[in-house]
Amino acid sequence: MPAMRRKRDLPTKTCVVCGRPFAWRKKWERCWQEITTCSDACRSVRRRTLRHG
Repeated sequence: MPAMRRKRDLPTKTCVVCGRPFAWRKKWERCWQEITTCSDACRSVRRRTLRHG
């Protein structure tokens, strides 16, 4: 069984909406390259701004 990774050892990105750093999650394993926002709230803000220009 592989050793557990610490959260500080995981890859991180910066949210394009709020600018806060966020860490990799298991559920993002297949789409990590496409993730740009840290939360559902930031994603909805981004969609709203892109839609209304």
